[in-house]
Amino acid sequence: MSTASALSKATADPPSSGATVSARGLSVRYGSGPGAVLALEGLDLEVRPGEFVCVIGASGCGKSTLLQVLAGLDRPSAGTVSVEGRHTALMFQEAALFPWLTAAANVELALRLRGMAKPERRQKARELLALVQLEGSAERRPHQLSGGMRQRVALARALAQDADLLLMDEPFSALDAMTRDALHQELELLWHPGRFSVIFVTHNVREAVRLADRVILLRSRPGRVAREYTISIDRPRRHNTNEVGELARQITDDLLEEVRSHGRRS
Repeated sequence: MSTASALSKATADPPSSGATVSARGLSVRYGSGPGAVLALEGLDLEVRPGEFVCVIGASGCGKSTLLQVLAGLDRPSAGTVSVEGRHTALMFQEAALFPWLTAAANVELALRLRGMAKPERRQKARELLALVQLEGSAERRPHQLSGGMRQRVALARALAQDADLLLMDEPFSALDAMTRDALHQELELLWHPGRFSVIFVTHNVREAVRLADRVILLRSRPGRVAREYTISIDRPRRHNTNEVGELARQITDDLLEEVRSHGRRS
């Protein structure tokens, strides 16, 4: 497949019915007066059911702010946000596990909040841990697990919420390359074929191309959509292929140009 056919740049598509996420004119301002910080301004974004979207951009462009608004942890200053479906799950860079609970108990907590009975949630927690290749670590506590294993527990806990939308804020950035690649494969298997929608924030452009149906490049602060890229490389993908590498280089060039443009605008 040629590079041109594997990637296409596009402006925001017109709204489609049944979107999992729809943001229109989204702005988020922190503080007031001369010291106020405008994190997002006039951002438009739509994510379709089952779509895997990666969001990239320079530090401080509002990527994490966007996830916090979609998760209901922050409120927009202007614009509208709609998130459809049963549940939204949020996964952070740090696993954020309760250190006094076992891996299974950390997953069970999410099931307990859903009102699942104790015998059922014990069985379900172990099934979820098996999905992320941790069937033999159910009774270990977080300090007994590697960084990659802790992130697997966090992923199992997110899946336990039976979410239609999974928000992921640089969940693999602190991991070594081999562990990150293994988790990419596991995440893709769990998601495919579009069992839930994913919005995945990352600084790693190659990771974005490896995972996404669409990559969103945010303009530097205040954040808004600068470019969109539809990724047409057949799945499953590997991060070290020529196709992924070439597209990542093109998007990185656009990201660097955006950073330079921001410097000229400031």
